[in-house]
Amino acid sequence: MRNNIVYSGAGELTYEIREIVNVAQKIESMGVKIAWENIGDPVQKGHKVPLWIKQIVRDIVMSDDMAFAYSPTKGLLETREYIAKERNKKSEKNNAIAKSASKNVAGAKISANDILFFNGLGDAISRVYSNLNEHVRVIGPNPAYSTHSSAEASHASSPHITYRLLPHRNWTPDIEDLRNKIKYSPAIGGILIINPDNPTGIVYSKEILKQIVDIACEFDLFIVADEIYTNIVYGGAVMTELSDVIGDVPGMSMKGLSKEVPWPGSRCGWIEFYNTDKDPIFARYVKSLVDAKMLEVCSTTLPQKALPKILSDARYPDYLAENNKIYDRRAEVFYKTFSKVDGVTCVRPQGALYATVVFDEGVLKADQTLPIEKAEIKKYIEPLVKNISLDKRFVYYLLASTGICVVPLSGFNSDLPGFRITLLEVDDSKFKKNLETIAEAIRKYLKS
Repeated sequence: MRNNIVYSGAGELTYEIREIVNVAQKIESMGVKIAWENIGDPVQKGHKVPLWIKQIVRDIVMSDDMAFAYSPTKGLLETREYIAKERNKKSEKNNAIAKSASKNVAGAKISANDILFFNGLGDAISRVYSNLNEHVRVIGPNPAYSTHSSAEASHASSPHITYRLLPHRNWTPDIEDLRNKIKYSPAIGGILIINPDNPTGIVYSKEILKQIVDIACEFDLFIVADEIYTNIVYGGAVMTELSDVIGDVPGMSMKGLSKEVPWPGSRCGWIEFYNTDKDPIFARYVKSLVDAKMLEVCSTTLPQKALPKILSDARYPDYLAENNKIYDRRAEVFYKTFSKVDGVTCVRPQGALYATVVFDEGVLKADQTLPIEKAEIKKYIEPLVKNISLDKRFVYYLLASTGICVVPLSGFNSDLPGFRITLLEVDDSKFKKNLETIAEAIRKYLKS
């Protein structure tokens, strides 16, 4: 073309979770039944949305024409007021507990004006990074959720900067690594937390979160917390939200309906902003996000209408609790299966919908293979496994040999070789069989 119309950050936009679908679909077209373990969509995996939730949505559609109208730029006022009220109730409770224990009160309170709706968190994530000064970086966890890492890298036209999560310490963040990278990288202006974490399934302790907040305070940074899985916690883990510990540090929490209701097709997510009154630069940045949403007009109205009715329904807490019991059971099956496999490390998930297996250092080689029954599939796969990361090589052979589609950990901006699997298969016997098939494939692969 006359001019190069491609912007400098385009090469940083990758999403292995969906990119591997192209390979899987090609193999599927050759007669292999695929077990889709790459995308965290509970509905696609067979999760049944309760009738009472469907009835709430139906009643709104049938009785309220405003559900078909534009919403205000920030979102429906009554919905934002509901969220703010519930958030403040939690903060007051936590602050009361802190006072009784003679500890510093650190919970944040918000108003409806501190909430901004988006068309899903994908939209929110894109806006958060694209509206940053291009010279400012946000450091995130390694492994990283690729929507965050790609969007942040793209805005800066440079690879995403990360701090380590340590698999041999239950995926605990390496606080020393985080501090050092911030100290010696002046461009870093923010810290990203994903809690509960995707892809590792870990839930951050309150103590770790406080340490991260203290670092943000020391270096005058803001915090982004992706808390989409706030209510998907199990196995005895205790969820501490950013608002519980943030103190006076500027920050934001991302939340949504997609995973817990679940209603991913609603594209309904929101950000809660904390302490915008504490820093004028942060306040101006938040205003830029609102202004950008104003140009778009608004986010989808129907799910905003439904949100307070669903979340305040007396049946909702028991519904969440029952789902978490199921995820807890699957997490245990995952851990028992892979903890017996030599050459890998696994941590029992405590939250979110995922589990991660990490290959031990040095066990993966560039000549390892798995048997592929069909010659046409073997002919298709073998050119694809040349000059790619070693964990992606394993994932491709696993897909071609067994039909199980997982995501390589290198696709999560990580230097740790491994893969992520979901906890979403609703058929318990099929879930167990899939895990056992992967475990046996690892044994064969490492011996090949």
